[in-house]
Amino acid sequence: MCFGLSLSGTAGAAPMFSAINDAAFLAARDAVRTGDTARLGKAVAALPVDYVLRPWADYWQLQQQLAEDDDNGIAPFLQTHEGSYLAEKLRDDWLHFLGKKSDWVRFQREFSLLSQPDIALTCYAAQAAGTPQKVRTLWLSSQELPAACMPLVDQLVATGDLTVEEIWQRVRLMLAAGKVGAGRTAAAYLRPEQSFEHGSLEAIAVDPNCYFKRLPPSFAATRRGREMALFALQTLARNDLLAAAARLRSLEEKLPSADTHYAWGQLARLAAGRHLPEALVWYDLAAETPLDEEQTAWQVRAALRAHDWGRVQRVIAAMPAEWAQRPEWIYWQARALTTLGQAEKANALFLRIAGQPNFYGQLASEEMGWTVRLPLQAPPPSPEEIAAGEAHPGLQRALELFRLNMRVEGVREWNWSLRNMNDRALLAAADLARRHAVWDRAISSADRTQDAHNFSLRYLAPYYDQVTSETDAQGVDTAWVYGLMRQESRFVTQANSAVGAKGLMQVMPATARWVAKKIKLANFHPHQMSDIETNVRLGVSYLKLVLESLDKLPVLASAAYNAGPGRARRWRGDQPLEGAIYAETIPLTETRDYVKKVMSNTMYYHLLFNSTPQSLKARLGIVQPAGARDVVDTAVQDLP
Repeated sequence: MCFGLSLSGTAGAAPMFSAINDAAFLAARDAVRTGDTARLGKAVAALPVDYVLRPWADYWQLQQQLAEDDDNGIAPFLQTHEGSYLAEKLRDDWLHFLGKKSDWVRFQREFSLLSQPDIALTCYAAQAAGTPQKVRTLWLSSQELPAACMPLVDQLVATGDLTVEEIWQRVRLMLAAGKVGAGRTAAAYLRPEQSFEHGSLEAIAVDPNCYFKRLPPSFAATRRGREMALFALQTLARNDLLAAAARLRSLEEKLPSADTHYAWGQLARLAAGRHLPEALVWYDLAAETPLDEEQTAWQVRAALRAHDWGRVQRVIAAMPAEWAQRPEWIYWQARALTTLGQAEKANALFLRIAGQPNFYGQLASEEMGWTVRLPLQAPPPSPEEIAAGEAHPGLQRALELFRLNMRVEGVREWNWSLRNMNDRALLAAADLARRHAVWDRAISSADRTQDAHNFSLRYLAPYYDQVTSETDAQGVDTAWVYGLMRQESRFVTQANSAVGAKGLMQVMPATARWVAKKIKLANFHPHQMSDIETNVRLGVSYLKLVLESLDKLPVLASAAYNAGPGRARRWRGDQPLEGAIYAETIPLTETRDYVKKVMSNTMYYHLLFNSTPQSLKARLGIVQPAGARDVVDTAVQDLP
C-alpha cells in the first residue's frame, strides 16, 4: 500500500501512466477499425475518465452501439459534451439512426441542435415536418439524392407537384454530369412509354458513335429521343469535341432551337476549357439558353484569352449578383472597363477588393497605385488569452491527437474548436499551435482573422535554415519556394497526398528518383523523401529545372509543379498573355487555385524576408505563346 502511494508520487509515474493510457486509447482505435466490440469495450474500460482523449473512446463505443441498434447512453454524452466536435458528430450519427427508424419526435428535438446537417438529414427533417416541397431545390440541382430524399420525391410525384418537365430537367442534369445511374433513377418517375429502354443510356456512354450510326430519322419526335441524342453529343464531346460539333450541325434542323442552343452551350464550355478558338463562336450559337455558373465563368475566361474586353464586360455585367461579387470577376470587370475607357467605374470596382490579402486583392491594389504591404501586426496574445487557449478542451484533444499521429481527427477537432472565436482567440490558438510545431493549424488559425492580424503566423517559415541553404545554393527565390510549400504541405513533414506525393514539397516518388539521378544524389532511396533536407533538395532542384525550361516564369513553373510541365506549356495562348490571364484560364480547377495562391503567398513571404514591396503583376510577367522558338533543352526535355 505504502509502496503504491510512493510510486504514484515519483517523477517517472506520470509519463508511465500516460504511456499506458495512450496504449489503451490506440487499442480502442484499432478495435474500432477492425470491428472488435469486445476489445473496444475492454480498452475503453482501461482508460481513466479524466484522460484527455477519453471522450473519443466513449464516442467510438456509442457509435458501435448505434451500429448494433442500441442508442442508450447517447443523450447523456451529448449533454456532457454539448458544443464539441464529438457531440456534433455523434448527434449526426444518431439523427441518421432516428431518421431511418422514422422516430420523428426525437429526430426533431435533436435536429434543431445540429449545426451542419447533410443532405440526407435535411430530407429526413422535411419528412418529419411534412414539407416535401423542400426537396424540389435539391431535385433541380446536379447533386445526387440519398435514399432519405426519395420518399419526398415520391410524395411530390403522387400529388402532381413534380411535373413531367421537372423530371426531364433532372434527367438532363444528371446525364450532362455523366451520372447515368442517377439519370435513370430520375427517369423512373416517367410513364413507361416515356422512359428509356433498359441499357440504352449505358450503351451510349460506352460508344456514342454507334448510337449515331443507328439514329432513326424520327429520333426528335419524342423527348426521350432528343435527350438521348443530347446525351450522346455530350459523351462524344468528351473525347472528340470537333466531331461532336460536326454531328450537332447535322442534327440542328431536326432539333428544337432550345435544344440546339443548349447543346452549343455545353460544347462551348468544353471548348473554352480546352482553349479552342471555336469556344466564343459556340457561345454565340448558344443564344439565349441559360448558362450555369461554370459555363459563364468559362465564357469570361475564353474572352480574356482572346482579349475580347467588350465581351468580358458584358458577360460579367449580366451575371447574377452572387457570382459577380467574387473577387476574380470584380477585378476582370474593372480591367475591362479600364480598357473600354471607363476609368471611374473601374476604380470604384478596384476599390472594393484592393487591400484584400489574396491574388486579386493584390492586383487591384496595384491598379490603384497602392504598394502591397503587410498589415499592422496585432499585439501578441496576453497571458490570459494564452491560458484560455491552453485550457480549451477541443484544442487540448486536438494536440493530443496530433501527438499520437492521428492527424485527420486532430485537424477536425482543431477546426471545430475555432468556430465562433474572435480574432484575439484565433491568434492565441495560432500561437498555441506554433509552440507545439503544428504549423498547418497555426497558419489555418491565423488565416481566419478579420481585423487583427499576425502575418508572421499566417505565413510561417519553419525549417528556414534548411530551406535557405538549398535555395541560396541553387539561386532559387526563397519567397517563392516558401509560397509553394505553404500551399503544398502547410509544412507538415509527413504529409502524403492521395496520389503519393510526400513531404514538405510534396515530391512524387517517380519525380524524386528522376531528380536524384539528374543531380547525382548518391545512394538515394525513396524512404529518404521524408527527410526534410533531402525533400527540400529534391523539390528545389526540380523547381529550378522546371523554371529554366519555362521561360524562367514562376507562374508557368508553379503550374508545372502542380500539373506537370507538358500541361503548363500547352496552356499558353496563341498570342502573348498576361500572367494573370494565364493563371485565371488554367483548365484544372485545383491547379488554377493553386497557382494563384502560390503567387499571392510569395508576395507576403517576400515582404517578411526582405521588407521591400514588389509588384505581383511584374512577378507574373507575360506568358509568350508556344511556337517554333519553343525548344526544350535536352537536359530537361524528359521532365516528369
